[in-house]
Amino acid sequence: MISFNDLLEEEKQKEYYKELIDFIDKEYESKIIFPPREKIFEAFRLTPFEKAKVVIIGQDPYHGEGEAHGLAFSVNNGIKIPPSLKNIYKEINSEYGYEIPNTGYLIKWAKQGVLMLNTVLTVEKDKPASHKAKGWEVFTDRVIEELNNSDYPLVFMLWGNYAKTKAQLINNPKHLILESAHPSPFSARNGFFGNNHFKLANDFLLKNGIEQIDWKIENFTEQTNEDAQLSIF
Repeated sequence: MISFNDLLEEEKQKEYYKELIDFIDKEYESKIIFPPREKIFEAFRLTPFEKAKVVIIGQDPYHGEGEAHGLAFSVNNGIKIPPSLKNIYKEINSEYGYEIPNTGYLIKWAKQGVLMLNTVLTVEKDKPASHKAKGWEVFTDRVIEELNNSDYPLVFMLWGNYAKTKAQLINNPKHLILESAHPSPFSARNGFFGNNHFKLANDFLLKNGIEQIDWKIENFTEQTNEDAQLSIF
């Protein structure tokens, strides 16, 4: 499996990526775009290909002020926990009994090997899906294909109909695909709640001799925030 930087260098040579970057350059120059430009590839910085154990696929970043920081489903400390993430926490509580934390900041997962991958990596403020079909999907499909090529067993969590379409890119029998309804309040009761995905993922990792994920997110305090900034790696 190649590194993310190698993959990025390959994709940069392709026409679709050049057009995508031209579009992104103009968007950041003229509009309010999330996440901050330096955080576009944050998921890959925190969870390099060779460290990935679990891949959670989302759609596009949160479009509210201060929310997105480059990880699917995660928001910055101090931001109200989005409804879908709150339902993710409820499912983890059901499986493990962990209390629902006061923060949606999921860097702890990323540092353990959970790649939280949006298929579209940028969005205009207050305009969900505004950067859909601009080229990001081609790029992130390439990411998923490269992860699929790994001989290292991975868990792919595909929540909702959109994420499930990515299953066609994952045909390596070494990997585990977990599918369910999306954790959105509109669909969580149609199969997300009770899916047991977090335990199933850890059971699979254990069976393959891989260290399991600690899904517990601690409550945010100013001290833990300082610690997080000092110990990203």
